[in-house]
Amino acid sequence: MQYILIADSGSTKTDWCLVKDGQQQARLETKGMNPFFQTQEQMEEEIRQNLLPNLPNEQPAAVYFYGAGCTPEKSPLVNASLERCFPQATAIEVNSDLLAAARALCGRKPGIACILGTGSNSCYYDGDAISFNVPALGFILGDEGSGANLGKRLVSDLLKNQLPADLKQAFFDEHNTSQADIIDRVYRQPFPSRFLASFSPFLSRHREHPAVHQLLVKAFKSFIRRNVMQYQYNTLAMNCIGSVAHYYCNEITEAANELGVSIGQIMKSPMEGLVAYHS
Repeated sequence: MQYILIADSGSTKTDWCLVKDGQQQARLETKGMNPFFQTQEQMEEEIRQNLLPNLPNEQPAAVYFYGAGCTPEKSPLVNASLERCFPQATAIEVNSDLLAAARALCGRKPGIACILGTGSNSCYYDGDAISFNVPALGFILGDEGSGANLGKRLVSDLLKNQLPADLKQAFFDEHNTSQADIIDRVYRQPFPSRFLASFSPFLSRHREHPAVHQLLVKAFKSFIRRNVMQYQYNTLAMNCIGSVAHYYCNEITEAANELGVSIGQIMKSPMEGLVAYHS
């Protein structure tokens, strides 16, 4: 059986899709593979232990890996681990999660592709490659509209009494935390962006509250102004992928409409689009 293998990897998990003749045959999941945090040997071990035993005996004809942290400097580490695990594959490609979003959302046509998840990113895609990218800069300097940014806005406004008292009371009723704990988690503990993003569900549950609605729309307008409006937004639609894009599609659309930016596709995951692209 000749098949191809497509991977969409974050720091937490990797989603693998086995594809034959343009059709998905199986979906598998392993731990995340991020070359910023893992060595070549660690990534190779994860593939050998948790992926290979669940694949057909035959080797894939090609492996297309898209992942967080797959910069030009770090991609060779992932490529080397894949080559050792799939020696008979005739093609192995390692690309960024942003190119995955662009290919999934735009296919082979030019467009504006955005990621809105725990972090955020965006680019102008010319139908073949990313030709312009406003730097994301992470949740401290950038990542506007991301889960981490939404969480940061929420706790900052709550602790500085910028949101109504009923909302502040609801927050501390629903979350077993305190100001001291929040400060510790953000400034002293690892993965502060994940911690801040964990408050996104609170915003989703209270999205009908006028103050929450305003916070959400303001955050997405900031993302659009500081990123999307540096691309050809007058002639191209803004396409989005990621959990935040999926769950807040109405607020994103409202923010875009207020700024005169048209919305194209909104997807939760790039895999369906990547299967279509590589088929």
